[in-house]
Amino acid sequence: MQNLFIGKGNLANSPELRTITGANGDFDVASMRVMFGRYGQTEDGGVEQVGGFWREVEIYGQKARDVARHLRRGARVLVVGEEREFKARSESGEPVEVIKVVAEDVALQLTRIEQVVFKAPTRRDAAEPAWPEQLPG
Repeated sequence: MQNLFIGKGNLANSPELRTITGANGDFDVASMRVMFGRYGQTEDGGVEQVGGFWREVEIYGQKARDVARHLRRGARVLVVGEEREFKARSESGEPVEVIKVVAEDVALQLTRIEQVVFKAPTRRDAAEPAWPEQLPG
């Protein structure tokens, strides 16, 4: 990565998964729009949003499929990746430069989560303890 981007934000919409055909075959891309807010303290000690910015975020491969399956509009996420400039066209057809984050990882933050359900371990995982309380004592 040439420049590292790390930010916490909220998804404006559920990730959109699509398959793109490239020179090396097909690959999956999940695209999402994220608001990375800036927060400050109010005079009474509270916290309020004082600014921020929007970014288009893309992630590829199996992580794209996982993001599209598990994340929904409004989810709080941590995005780690690289900001890159892309050329696009405005609605009027004029060329514009767009900055996107090409994500290495998009992680769900636990804000507003009511429940997490883990799938049963696979046969390979069954012999390995998953949690400290399952370790031999």
